[in-house]
Amino acid sequence: MKHVIIGTAGHIDHGKSSLIRAITNINPDRLKEEKERGITIELGFAYFDLPSGRRAGIVDVPGHEKFIKNMLAGAGGIDIVILVVAADEGVMPQTVEHLHILSLLETKKGIVAVTKTDMVELDWLELVIDDIRDRLQGTFLQDAPVIPVSSVTKEGISELVAKIDELTAIVESRDEHLPFRYPIDRVFSMTGFGTIVTGTLIAGKVRVGDKAEIYPQGIATRIRSLQVHGQKVEEAYAGQRVAMNLAGVQVDDLQRGNVLAAPGLLRTSLMLDVRLELLADAPKPLDNRERLRLYTGTSEVLCRAVLLDTDYLFPGEKALAQLRLEEPVAVLTGDRFVVRTYSPMHTIGGGSILDAHPKKRRRFRADSIRELELRESGGDLQILNQTLLAHSDKLPVEEELFRLAGRPARELEAALETLLEEDIALNLVVDGKHHYLHTDYLQKIVERAQQAVATYHRRYPLRPGMPKEELRSRICKQISPKPFNALVTLLAGEAGLVLRGGVIAAHDWQVSFSGPYARIREKVLQRLAAAPYAPPDMEELANELNETVDRLAEVLAALADLGDVVRVTSEIAFAATVVADVQELVLGIIREKGSITIADLRDELGTSRKYALALLEYLDAQKVTQRKGDSRVLHPQFQAE
Repeated sequence: MKHVIIGTAGHIDHGKSSLIRAITNINPDRLKEEKERGITIELGFAYFDLPSGRRAGIVDVPGHEKFIKNMLAGAGGIDIVILVVAADEGVMPQTVEHLHILSLLETKKGIVAVTKTDMVELDWLELVIDDIRDRLQGTFLQDAPVIPVSSVTKEGISELVAKIDELTAIVESRDEHLPFRYPIDRVFSMTGFGTIVTGTLIAGKVRVGDKAEIYPQGIATRIRSLQVHGQKVEEAYAGQRVAMNLAGVQVDDLQRGNVLAAPGLLRTSLMLDVRLELLADAPKPLDNRERLRLYTGTSEVLCRAVLLDTDYLFPGEKALAQLRLEEPVAVLTGDRFVVRTYSPMHTIGGGSILDAHPKKRRRFRADSIRELELRESGGDLQILNQTLLAHSDKLPVEEELFRLAGRPARELEAALETLLEEDIALNLVVDGKHHYLHTDYLQKIVERAQQAVATYHRRYPLRPGMPKEELRSRICKQISPKPFNALVTLLAGEAGLVLRGGVIAAHDWQVSFSGPYARIREKVLQRLAAAPYAPPDMEELANELNETVDRLAEVLAALADLGDVVRVTSEIAFAATVVADVQELVLGIIREKGSITIADLRDELGTSRKYALALLEYLDAQKVTQRKGDSRVLHPQFQAE
């Protein structure tokens, strides 16, 4: 069944709430102050059954200019608008501002209701209707029916309801197959229930018991219960006004502007690439980096508009811009937005989000402008290609890639298959998940890897190669270690590099001792041979050779990698042949006597307790021996061998 949200719009005191009451017999004003003052301050909600049997929800928005931000919180979920104009006043400032907002949000369908007809003469009413039609030329309501009504006498109400029913039959249904997304417009608590939120389900469907996430905070929750039009339901669908009882969250954790959505669906952002349109009646051109108020979904945040392709945006014109936000938002590519001046507050423009997670852009860059123009006008294949190229540094999985592209999965699956078939995209499987990257990005990091490894070899000529984790942090730190481990094999093959354990090196790389390192190597080996069982520690050896401890450590590490020395502790190294001989000696004594003590080994080698202990602890670590009291015996694993 199709689900439709109808919204009112119009100037203060033009009878929006009274009209809803006449249609539904429900008073949408819920606050005491609203009822006392006779004006709508917060969003109001009602519902009614149409002649066709469809049930429609109604959002009543405030008309006063002080409460435009509340109006904006309700306008984003509207499918059909009733633009309310009072017959005794005609088109007024908030009529025009509301119409601008609805146009910027791309509301497609609507009706004009001329209210308070019981208060004017017929001749005056006809003049007002003619003026309304003139004012609507060039807007999405230029061909909309204009229906005179009276909420007092009920004249015209049945005709208005019939027209609403006609429009609901042709309005486009929201997609129930997408992951659910629900901007929150109200938060409160009820005794015995806990935290309740209300909003319009703008995509997908949700069931009682479903897990959800609150953005931008990243709070996990569960749907405890659902209500639609005052009735408990097990499932709610896109296009419905829904109240949700949430588990595990407090009222203070939430606020209007938060988004409830499927876990992992959204990522917060502090920058948005947009196509920004300045209204023709904006009071002045928009300056670069001007501070604005951004409205998207039900949220309001402050931002600065960085104009990417112009110095000034003049009224009636459009520009590419990057909005840099003062607080994070959770939106998707393709979402619409409205901007108002910081102070005094006036609606001046809006547009569409071209990239919800862009990199910081510099102005007047031809490549950035081309990319954004392609995002705006390209087909599925072009958009997915551009999105993958822009976000390959994150190795996105399929769902994330489609979300970044701002298109439903069913529209992009064929495009992804084409990119794979034409070797434009590559697929890496990690823990059963498919990650994607663009071949142009692969080529870029191949070059980075070659440069990084070559630099590493020059800087550390005695090391066998660059640790994989260090390479990841140098060339693609946004990719987490596990996916990078899958990528590095592909990367090594493309870059002419080889993997050796946990390091990566040039395919022809060999450790070579040259220059001062050759002299140090020779002296180290001579010194270890001169005192095979009592070698100097690192500091002593460095002093003897007149070298730094760091340079000596480099040489010892290289000799250890080559198998010439064994570092039994961080401070003590023996010649590898000495350690092998000591191991055979220890094994012989244990086989003869059943065990060996530190003193036994000290006396056999004619060395000190320090070195005997270091050698035995090294053999323990290698699982050759095992400590038993004050003695060592064969390790069970070594015995099994």
